[in-house]
Parts: sequence; C-alpha cells; structure tokens
Amino acid sequence: MTVKTRFAPSPTGFLHVGGARTALYSWLHARANKGEFVLRIEDTDLERSTQEAVDAIMEGMAWLDLNWDEGPYYQTKRFDRYNEIIDQMLKAGTAYKCYCSKERLEAVREEQAAKGERQKYDGCCRGAAPRADDVPHVVRFLNPQGGSVVFDDQVRGRIEISNEELDDLIIRRTDGSPTYNFCVVVDDWDMGITHVIRGEDHINNTPRQINILKALGAPIPEYGHVSMILGDDGAKLSKRHGAVSVMQYRDDGYLPEALLNYLVRLGWSHGDQEIFTREEMVEFFNVHDINKAASAFNSDKLLWLNQHYIKSLDPEYVAKHLEWHMKDQGIDTSNGPKLAEVVTALSERAKTLKELAASSRYFYEDFEEFDAEQAKKHLRGVALEPLKLVQQKLAALTEWTREAIHQAIEDTATELEIGMGKVGMPLRVAVTGAGQSPGLDITLELIGRARSEQRISKAVDFVADRINS
Repeated sequence: MTVKTRFAPSPTGFLHVGGARTALYSWLHARANKGEFVLRIEDTDLERSTQEAVDAIMEGMAWLDLNWDEGPYYQTKRFDRYNEIIDQMLKAGTAYKCYCSKERLEAVREEQAAKGERQKYDGCCRGAAPRADDVPHVVRFLNPQGGSVVFDDQVRGRIEISNEELDDLIIRRTDGSPTYNFCVVVDDWDMGITHVIRGEDHINNTPRQINILKALGAPIPEYGHVSMILGDDGAKLSKRHGAVSVMQYRDDGYLPEALLNYLVRLGWSHGDQEIFTREEMVEFFNVHDINKAASAFNSDKLLWLNQHYIKSLDPEYVAKHLEWHMKDQGIDTSNGPKLAEVVTALSERAKTLKELAASSRYFYEDFEEFDAEQAKKHLRGVALEPLKLVQQKLAALTEWTREAIHQAIEDTATELEIGMGKVGMPLRVAVTGAGQSPGLDITLELIGRARSEQRISKAVDFVADRINS
C-alpha cells in the first residue's frame, strides 16, 4: 500500500501557523513512508472562500517548500461527482430527503434543550414517503442508530463514539450544493487517501465520515488528530499573539527553515534534539510520536532558531531570502557588495532578515547625517587628527582589501600612540553613520573605496566645523 496523505485547507483566510504545522506533519508522514502528498482546496463555503485566500495558501506552501505530488484539487469543481454519489445513496436507501422546515427544526432543538437532551435531528423524515421533486428539501445521511464508531487515532489512541450521539447529517442542502463533511469523504475515497492528519477540532467529524465511508463500501483511512497550539499566555493562538500567518513570519524576517524546525517540534520530538534539517525531519518523523497535549508557542525560541539558521545556512541561500527584504525596505542593491558577502559580515549580529536588511543599508546608500548621539560621542575635536591620518593611509593603499585596511588603521594608532578605539570609533561613525558594524576592515572593504573615502572626508569636515563653531 502506498501511503497517501493530504492537506485540505479552506480558502477563507491566510495559511495560519496551525494549518502549516498540519501540512508539515502530513507532508512528513508521506515523505517518511515514501508516499504521496495531496493538496486539496476545500472551497465549498462559497460565501467565505476567496481567490485571494487560495493565493495566500499557495504562497505559504511554496515559501515553506512543502511540495505536493497531486493537486491542487478544488471541491467546487467536483460537485457533479458528489451529487452523483448522493443520487446513488438515495436509490440505495443510505440517504433520504428531509422536508422539515427551519421553524420545525428550531422548535425541536428548543424542546430538546428544555429537557436537557442533546440537540440533534429527531429523524422525522426517516422512512417518510417521497414527495414531488420540486418540493424544497435537504438530503440526509441515514446514520446507523445502534452500536458505536471505534477508531484507533494515531495520536490519541482508541476513540469510541456511540451512534446515538450522532444525527442524520445533511449531505446536500436545499439549493443542491453538497456539504463539507460529505465532500471530504468522497474526496478521500476518490483520491486514495490512506492517512488523515488534521486538527483535533475535526474529531467530531471523524465518526460521521467513517459511517458514510462504510455506507459507500469505501476503505477507511487511518486518522490522527493533532492538538491545538496555544499562545505564550496559554490561550488559544490568535491574532493578538502577533504573527499567526505564515507569510507574516516571512515579512517579519524569518527563514522558512526556522519556522519549519519550530513547527515540527511544536508537538513532536526525537529525543532531546532541537535542530533538524529537512532531511532529518523526514528520516526521524513518526506520527505516533506526536504529543497529545496542546503545545505553547514560544516566540523567543523561534527567534533563537531563526538566528541559528541565519548564521549557519549557506550565505548565498540566505541572501536570496534577504533580497526580498532589501526590496521591501527600498534598498537598491545594484551598486554595492554582493548580498551573500553582507550576510557573512552581519549574520552574527542579526536575529531576523528584516533587521539584517535595515542594518546593511549603509553598504548601498549614502546617509544624509551622522547619528546625533554617536557623532556627539565620537566625532569630537580629538578625533580630527586620527581621522586625517587614517584618511591619508587609506588613500595610499595600492589594493582595497581587509588586510590592507586593517594594517592602515593599526599603523595610525601606532603612529599617534593611541588605542585602536580612538581611531576605530570615529572611523566607524564616519563610514557607517552609526556606532555599530562588523569589523572595520570588512566594513570598509564592502562599502568600497570611493564611498569610504567620500564619507571619511565628510566626517573630517564635520569635525573641523565643530571645532570652529
């Protein structure tokens, strides 16, 4: 048997963190078992489904590189198939037409509530004589009345639901459109889905879907229901906890590797290991190792992972993701160092790509003014002599390399018999406009000779004017 899993989001919003984790677990289960992964768009909610949401889901899956083998399938393009099955069920007697009005159904629910009973359809039209085809009706599934639905959940263990707890589910609405729970069943059957990994909010749907599958004589997949994700405060993860959209994490400067590594550990573990490559995730993943308990989202842990990946991944790869942020911040990188070189220089200092982009602006753009606080502290009168001497020594260099630059700075300090900081800090403010940067030798090398010399001249003039004012 070929293992076949699916990720089946409803396109009513962005791809959120919980959905991304479900997609990841489903993807990993397929890949770990050399199986297939299907993407299915469950867009039966015609009022809330949008193309914008479909695009957001696709963008999120592509950014995370969770590639699919089949799909994307769209439920709205399969209505004829669903209705064909429903018509067969009506003939077979496993489904029936229900003519109850909304008013009657509401009255039944109110009466059940008053008695403290479970509110469900009372089976009024079960076995009722058929009426003319144009009489308004829904189609209901004839759910078994006795016994139980039992299934071994791959995450939670044995689950048993009495059929008395279930009612006769509507599988086709009055307007002729099939309902979600029925579409899912037919899709899983037609697409040969062997394993369904999804959120725990679907546990109540599972016995209904199993009963329909049994009525159709269809194979029943293995089910695994994953617990919810909680925020740092223990409440269900929501917008108020910050970024819950996958693409918001991209916008905030996270690498997909960091988010995937964080999500895989948010409910699953392999010993004490914290850092996983994609290949290790596939090698070690076992659905039975998913934790039953809810997982708490820890933003600091994710940030730590992101910094790890910025530092450890190939700078050329990180640069491809950094490029998006440079464009987003309006930084033109066509005239300046290669982005991969900037990544190498700044990776130890940046927790996010957004932060890295902002701190690398001076490599590509000239600045109008020096940072006021840093200029006040380091571009004082005492800095004029070191700046002028280092300016001369840098101008005399035959090659603009970090080794030559470092030597020029060191020679300046030696000649003036002052500490390196007395030369370095004024020079750093001069060429970057601020007080922080990587080592001055690499900083000046990346800024380039012409820009560096121009900025040092600007700083010399600044200090001279300050002395004379």
